[in-house]
Amino acid sequence: MIKNFKTALVAGVALGCFALPLNASAADMKIGFLGGFTGPIESLMPPIADGAKLAISQVNAAGGVLGGKTIEVVTADTTCVDATKASDAADRLVNVEKVVAIVGAQCSGSTIAAANGIAIPAGVAMISPASTSPAITALDDKDLVFRTAPSDAFQGEILSRLILSKGIKSVALTYVNNDYGKGFSASFAKAFAANGGKVTASEAHEDGKADYRAEIGSLASAGGDALVILAYGDGSGQTITRQVLESGDFDKFFGGDGMISSAFVKAMGGALDGKFTVTSPGSSGGMGTDAFTKAAEAAKVNHKSPFVGNSYDAAFILALAIEQAGSMDRGAIAKSIRDVASAPGEVIHPGEWAKAVAAIKAGKGVNYEGAVGSHEFDAAGDVAGTYDEAMVENGAVKVIGPLK
Repeated sequence: MIKNFKTALVAGVALGCFALPLNASAADMKIGFLGGFTGPIESLMPPIADGAKLAISQVNAAGGVLGGKTIEVVTADTTCVDATKASDAADRLVNVEKVVAIVGAQCSGSTIAAANGIAIPAGVAMISPASTSPAITALDDKDLVFRTAPSDAFQGEILSRLILSKGIKSVALTYVNNDYGKGFSASFAKAFAANGGKVTASEAHEDGKADYRAEIGSLASAGGDALVILAYGDGSGQTITRQVLESGDFDKFFGGDGMISSAFVKAMGGALDGKFTVTSPGSSGGMGTDAFTKAAEAAKVNHKSPFVGNSYDAAFILALAIEQAGSMDRGAIAKSIRDVASAPGEVIHPGEWAKAVAAIKAGKGVNYEGAVGSHEFDAAGDVAGTYDEAMVENGAVKVIGPLK
């Protein structure tokens, strides 16, 4: 077993993977990572966490922050669906582990609970790679909550245009009854109607049930050319889809990013091929995307899984903010986030840590252009972002192309 962190890190890079501190004393500071490691997005979590860890491993390998200090990524489980557990997880990171900032959470309700209950009162910045609820925009967050994924206010519009482009004019809609589902469904229904479509029925459902046949019957009786499911592929979305296939009430399905799950697609056994289309978080391409892809492939990180690039960017931005702040002070780090993610400044791509440090020391400032594109945070900490169209084909989710 390799006990020395620097030795482990060099060995990890040589093997094309990444290493992290093996214990708390090995690192000089900690960044938290809040994720739904159990619950309805658990199959998505390993690569998302790997994305953040890859960014920090590159920083450590290139000399660390603040003149040689190393960073450890400390993870905590929100379960995605339990606000109390999300707050408890954030409390451990902030008050026990003493993290200087947080990547996360992933599910919108978890981000809201962790931010309101723990992070905002403690003055700890959070950058979520995957929380997309429009409710986050309205948080009284003291400019501490950011995200590298676009709001569902945008995804709802994108999904509505995608469905209409397929010649489908009417849909039934079911959504998980939480911050993610409610915000996404409201945005989608408004945009679909405004663009000439008809939502025949819009019904919330609770996650974690074994039987949704009553809800499915109600949706089917309202009619519609397709069923839109705004839920989680590892949770209610999977059960509803399976039971709809059994009943035969709908044969075309649409969904959002929460339904992208390899476990879900595998469980369907090919039954969804050509039948399920989703909006998937995308990237703007260019040098930042290319640099991230190359690094992720070398480290054996599944960069094609949703929100992995967003997670990498969130962690790299936090490392840049630490360097820009010149200290481990939580408030100073939070105030530096916009400085390192926005123009003007020297353009920095994924992995270009030494270049970033040199620019900051020279007083030039940096403008990070990341794995999924630029992150010009607006006043609410939101970004514009991009989405792709993806479809289940041959038992896998295949990206078709960018959506506008």
